Amino acid sequence: MTTQKKLIFGLDSFGDIPTTAEGQLFTQAAAIRQVVAEGVLADQLGLDVITLGEHHRPEYAISSPETVLAGIATQTKNIILASGVTVLSSDDPVRVYERFATLDALSNGRAEVVLGRGSFTESFPLYGYNLEDYDLLFEEKVALFAKLKTEKPVSWSGKTRAPLKETAIYPQTEKGSLATRIAVGGTPESVVRAAKYGFPLTLAIIGGTPQRFVPYIKLYQKAAAKFSQPAYPIAVHSHGLIADTDEEAFELGWRHLRKSFVRIGRDRGWVPMSRAQFENEVKSGSFYVGSPETVAQRLAEMIRTLGVGRVELAYGAGELSAPARMHMIELYAKEVIPRVRKLLSEGSEK
Repeated sequence: MTTQKKLIFGLDSFGDIPTTAEGQLFTQAAAIRQVVAEGVLADQLGLDVITLGEHHRPEYAISSPETVLAGIATQTKNIILASGVTVLSSDDPVRVYERFATLDALSNGRAEVVLGRGSFTESFPLYGYNLEDYDLLFEEKVALFAKLKTEKPVSWSGKTRAPLKETAIYPQTEKGSLATRIAVGGTPESVVRAAKYGFPLTLAIIGGTPQRFVPYIKLYQKAAAKFSQPAYPIAVHSHGLIADTDEEAFELGWRHLRKSFVRIGRDRGWVPMSRAQFENEVKSGSFYVGSPETVAQRLAEMIRTLGVGRVELAYGAGELSAPARMHMIELYAKEVIPRVRKLLSEGSEK
């Protein structure tokens, strides 16, 4: 069974530290306020969702997505407010549910928690968790979270937290369950786990051709059928940079988006991205960089290839200036999304 929904478009931020138009770096506090302003703008322009990631690193300002989302909630009306992701492995499922149920109340039902294992692992030693328990922590905590979603008294026991016996969790949501997704970076076991517990799936496609993820989508659909769970439309998270011209977007991307990947790569042992590699990602990989028309054409191609129901474009990587970020959001909402919808509509008529 596949649950159909309209095509959803959104933005994603890790709280990257931007600069002013003159190149002065924001403080982390100012960076958080900037994200709130961007969320408000996204709502005003009619975007469907904004997702904010949890990180504990100097180049990212957001370590508590739900708190920043609550700030956005008080100034917006329609946009879905999601994490992207909440690192469940190094958090407590009960507290996560309580915090996002509170956000759901503040936003009149617009909260969504996106759970992940954590591709960045700084939170594990920070909160006293052993990386050797990486898989066990997520498996047990997802199983508990699936029970918490019923909003009925929960009984649970495991190795990673204290047991619960007929324990009710508060506050409860007005709709009876908290919107929840699982985000994965391409691990088959994680895809099957999402299907097993009946969670929608977000694929983080941050490099290479989108086509290579077709098997994961088929795996999710097959596993959902096996476990008699709904197969929800897939969401895709990828990096993007939109400017008035292809040339401007490319140079901004080379300067800022590449900078973000090089910085992360130092910790992970990646070879610094070459100009040729960057050009390949922009041309046929998973960087959506260019003018509105170029980005719209590439996004439409990706949506057709994967059959996804939701697109989340990560913006503002690598100290991109605040004015450039705001302009990108405007171009995305006013020009790219309408053009993508038109391209997809034209394709369906052929």
